[in-house]
Amino acid sequence: MEGNRRWVSGNLDHPDRDPERRELVAEAQDPFGVVLSCIDSRVAPELIFDTGLGDLYVLRTGGQAIGPVVTGSVEYGPMTGGTPLVVVLGHQRCGAVEAAYKSLKAGKPLPGNLEALAKAMVPAYELTAKDPGADPVDTMTHHQIKVTADGLRSNADLGPLVEKGTLGVVGAYYSLDTGKVEVLTGAPA
Repeated sequence: MEGNRRWVSGNLDHPDRDPERRELVAEAQDPFGVVLSCIDSRVAPELIFDTGLGDLYVLRTGGQAIGPVVTGSVEYGPMTGGTPLVVVLGHQRCGAVEAAYKSLKAGKPLPGNLEALAKAMVPAYELTAKDPGADPVDTMTHHQIKVTADGLRSNADLGPLVEKGTLGVVGAYYSLDTGKVEVLTGAPA
C-alpha cells in the first residue's frame, strides 16, 4: 500500500522502470503480487501502486469477473513461484458492474459475450438485491470484490496456501476521485 500512498500524494518513485530492470526480468520474474482488476482504463494497477516491470502479475476483466481461465491465471504466481499476495481490485463507478446490474435487474441479457460478465456477477447481484443501499451499483461493486476474493481465498488450490499463511488474498476498492485504495476484506491481522 506504500505505492498507493505515493500515487495519492503524487510523490511517485516509478521503481523498476529502467534498462537494467528490463535486463534483469528478461532472465526470470519474481513478482510480489497478483492483481485482478477491472479493464477500466482509469484503473491501471502498475500505476496506482507505483510499481514497475516485473513487480506484479496483472489480470484485467470487466468487473473482476472470474471463471476457470482467469482463476488459473491468478493461481499461476502463488502456485508456481510462491507469489505471496493476491489483490482483487474493484473501483468506483464501474461500467461493467453497472451494465451487469441493469441487465440482471431488468432480466434482459447483455449482447454477445458481455452476457458472460453479467452471469459471473450473479452472486454479487443477489446480495445487492437484498440490500441495495443508496447506490446499488457501488454496493454491487463491493459485493463483487468480496465474493471474488472469498472464492479465491477458499478455492481448492489457493485455500491451503492461505491456511498455511504463505498467501494473502485481499479484496480492495479504488476511488477514482481520490486515487486511494481501501482494503475491504482479507487484510492481514
